[in-house]
Amino acid sequence: MDAHPQVSPEAATRPVRFVFRGRTVEVNDAPPTRSVLQWLREDARACGTKEGCAEGDCGACTVLVAELAELAETVLGDTAAVRSAGLAIRPVNACIRFLPSLDGKALLTVEDLAGPAPDAPLHPAQQALVDCHGHQCGFCTPGFAMSLAAEHERQRAGGPPPSRGELADAIAGNLCRCTGYRPILDAGQRMGQDLSRGLPLDGLAEQLRGLQAAPALSQPGRWHAPRSLAELAALRAARPQARLLAGATDVGLWVTKQLRELGELIWLGDVAELRRIDEADGALRIGAAVTLEDGWRALVARWPTLSEMHRRFAAPPVRHAGTLVGNLANGSPIGDAPPVLMALGARLCLRQGDATRHLALEDFYLDYMKNALQPGEFIEAVEVPLTTTDPVWVVRAWKQSKRFDCDISGVSCGLALRLDAGVVAEARLAFGGMAATVRRASGAETALNGRPWTEATLLAAQDALDADFRPLNDLRASAAYRQRVARGLLERLWLETRPQAPLDATALRVWEGCA
Repeated sequence: MDAHPQVSPEAATRPVRFVFRGRTVEVNDAPPTRSVLQWLREDARACGTKEGCAEGDCGACTVLVAELAELAETVLGDTAAVRSAGLAIRPVNACIRFLPSLDGKALLTVEDLAGPAPDAPLHPAQQALVDCHGHQCGFCTPGFAMSLAAEHERQRAGGPPPSRGELADAIAGNLCRCTGYRPILDAGQRMGQDLSRGLPLDGLAEQLRGLQAAPALSQPGRWHAPRSLAELAALRAARPQARLLAGATDVGLWVTKQLRELGELIWLGDVAELRRIDEADGALRIGAAVTLEDGWRALVARWPTLSEMHRRFAAPPVRHAGTLVGNLANGSPIGDAPPVLMALGARLCLRQGDATRHLALEDFYLDYMKNALQPGEFIEAVEVPLTTTDPVWVVRAWKQSKRFDCDISGVSCGLALRLDAGVVAEARLAFGGMAATVRRASGAETALNGRPWTEATLLAAQDALDADFRPLNDLRASAAYRQRVARGLLERLWLETRPQAPLDATALRVWEGCA
């Protein structure tokens, strides 16, 4: 089956337009699910960007996508995007990024780093990789170079020099198969010694402003990119069978791995109102198009104990493309965001036309990959009450997986307790990987509520937890192992928060440096 059927150019109201190699590129005839990587290698013949896994896991295809910084200003507070020369720049995986999502933006690849001249000096990130022997076979090196170049540009724009740990986090989405990470991290530290040259950004903001003057991209039957919430609501009502698309970090695999036809697509990434993070009425409101990276940063700023889950949630190229609400809407029983937000008491703002309603996140999931959305309805935002930021609440989130970075969970959890003089006044315990949907552990919560936070209460809650779930055996973990892990995570919560001699979180980490 051909996953990319050819479509007549007449089907598009206007071509997809983006800046590449300093000029505006117009693409008329590509199907909407053609990936950026396919376009680069097969159409543009820019083969420096490699294909390894075709699922956003290895990072060999890492590219940088730049947009006007003012379009990212709707995010409350800081954004994780690199800000330089009036642009917001993000590393993403080209293999699962659909080409029309570049409309109005700029694409930078490894060939752009040194410039077009044959005798041009290497970009400092490239030169540092050479000097530090940070490559052997070289297949994964372009992806590393792009991730490092983004961090180099962040420093050029006034950011502090990254620590070795911060560099390790920045390249967590790039898998090195032969060199090992020590020389690559050495290169990441050395590149900061030369800030005289950076990414080729001169004049790019002006070019993108010119592209933004064009009407929103709309290709009937294929791709729609509304720019306002009202336009999206009307479009969704008129086309309830169209598929909503945010980051494509999951849906992209339906194309690359399952060769599925996706039908008509509605892209959320250009809807300004959905890119907002706000605080209102005692809640943190995160719009449906806010990236995972910005969404998690907003959560960690208010609940610092969520930092480890943030770091371990996928990797930067995925987090810069995917969205937090998209992870909730996906409904996977092993999704890492739902148990955390469920424990925090989050609710969804659902919109259908001009009407909105609110639904507790725990009531959104009806069965395996089934949710409570009505035809023509979509998630506008997730709202997280700020009550649990009060010191009387303890909040934790952990996951178990086969590797630390960029891996799917076997078990994940969000745990929140309100303690009053050593007594559990309220408990909210949510687990992923333990049932057909992410669910709260109602029996364990009952065993905790109103009881002193003692080891005896912990043991009773662990026994109740065994009755709350009947997990499955699969390739990631056996049912028995999942139950043991869930019990262990509950015990870890007690060890960190017990009234007498609580353990510091660092005492419960496998190795130092995970803070």
